[in-house]
Amino acid sequence: MSQADGNAYDYFVARHLRERRGARLAFADPWRSLTYAELDAAAGRFAAGLAAAGIERERRIALVMLDTVDFPVAFWGALRAGVVPIPINTLLPADITGYILRDSRAAALFVSAPLLEALKPAARRVGRIVISQPDARPSDFVKFLAAGNVPPMAECSADEVAFWLYSSGSTGAPKGVRHVHSSLRATADTYAANVLGLTSDDVVFSAAKLFFAYGLGNSMTFPMAVGASTVLLPDRPTPDAVLNVMRRYRPTLFAGVPTLYAALLANPGLGPGAGSNRLKICISAGEPLPEHVGQRWRDKVGVDILDGIGSTEMLHIFLSNRADDLRYGTTGKAVPGYELRIVDEAGADVADGEAGELVVRGPSAAEGYWNQREKSRRTFRGEWTHTGDTYTRDDLGYYRYCGRQDDMLKVGGIWVSPFEVEEALIAHPSVLEAAVVGHPDADDLIKPKAFVVLQESAQAEDRAALSTTLQNEVKDRIGVWKYPRWIEFVDTLPKTATGKIQRYKLRG
Repeated sequence: MSQADGNAYDYFVARHLRERRGARLAFADPWRSLTYAELDAAAGRFAAGLAAAGIERERRIALVMLDTVDFPVAFWGALRAGVVPIPINTLLPADITGYILRDSRAAALFVSAPLLEALKPAARRVGRIVISQPDARPSDFVKFLAAGNVPPMAECSADEVAFWLYSSGSTGAPKGVRHVHSSLRATADTYAANVLGLTSDDVVFSAAKLFFAYGLGNSMTFPMAVGASTVLLPDRPTPDAVLNVMRRYRPTLFAGVPTLYAALLANPGLGPGAGSNRLKICISAGEPLPEHVGQRWRDKVGVDILDGIGSTEMLHIFLSNRADDLRYGTTGKAVPGYELRIVDEAGADVADGEAGELVVRGPSAAEGYWNQREKSRRTFRGEWTHTGDTYTRDDLGYYRYCGRQDDMLKVGGIWVSPFEVEEALIAHPSVLEAAVVGHPDADDLIKPKAFVVLQESAQAEDRAALSTTLQNEVKDRIGVWKYPRWIEFVDTLPKTATGKIQRYKLRG
């Protein structure tokens, strides 16, 4: 492989022009669309804009951008120039975004106009701010693309850092995760090829956004690996907004998260294909998919949801169900190309049926965290990445999620998985969401406590009677000792900006 071939841009963009797929649709948002040839041209102009702005190779730029066609232009244009893009969660509080801008030492900020006002105080130290107008009106971004002559593509090693992603930082400051050029293709050659099986005729719609690893793979890496098309939704993915996109563009693949699938199931507009008569496959990640949600989706929509787990550190999904090997209530088996182990605190493999930490080895592991040496050492140990997730594996090789390591409860000397209790609670038709944490009883012994969000149709139910019903159902489903001793009904659950429940906020 030559140095030029090591630049991920060559494989994901330039290759399609050489292989005469330049006229194929790459991206469409509500206002604009880009073919692969148009993407290549715009990305080249973006690289020229970086050069004209004096932003040199290996410098970093921040992308706080909505999901429009400007996002892939900026991301791939930066890679083309050898500059390192950092997609940042558009839902983060301004002070956290400010921390990321300072921590990364970003040379420029590319921001969608609707997001700018809230970010102005946080962005004061950034050398240059370029504003993108989502609805295609004239903008700084358009001027940036007209800055000068298009330079040649940067020659990069496959092991050279290509981009950063910041972890969600649910229990502390976000960590800058550095990924190399070859990691993008590694996820396409493993999960996308072996689980999704996309072709150039597919149309992908991911409600999960481009700014984090799951959405980045769904909307860019995977369809672009085969010359397929992607539909982008800049707005918040409410059930109504998602169904409108499904009806308008009729995608063949839909990617969501468990919370959204549950909300869609509660929407009266959901029907076969979720509005798309071409829908072939749905995927889920971010948090484990409750068994009954998958089964209800299959019954109502007619398409299965393939649940999997990935991480920012591994870039995308490495453990997943497959269309020909699906077991709801589990996360499936290792994606071909990855190796998995479940280990105890000493690092020794545990027996099937015993809980331990899931560790993974595979080609898409990050190089490490930026300026976080100790945390890098704890997470990236040789070829193995420690996920912090607790899992069991059954005798047939299926992996079952138990919770984060710091979420596990020991009740009466027996380990209890909060997720298992939550799944039992959510199975009741009155419950929309649930979160379970440890809480001391009168003897200062830890027992499960549940926080429950009710379906809108159940708001008028007698809460005391419902609490008793839910407790009894948990006892019957998963064991008497696991039932929540207390149930508190709440309007919402605290979550990260990517939708993960922040259980530590419920422990106070």
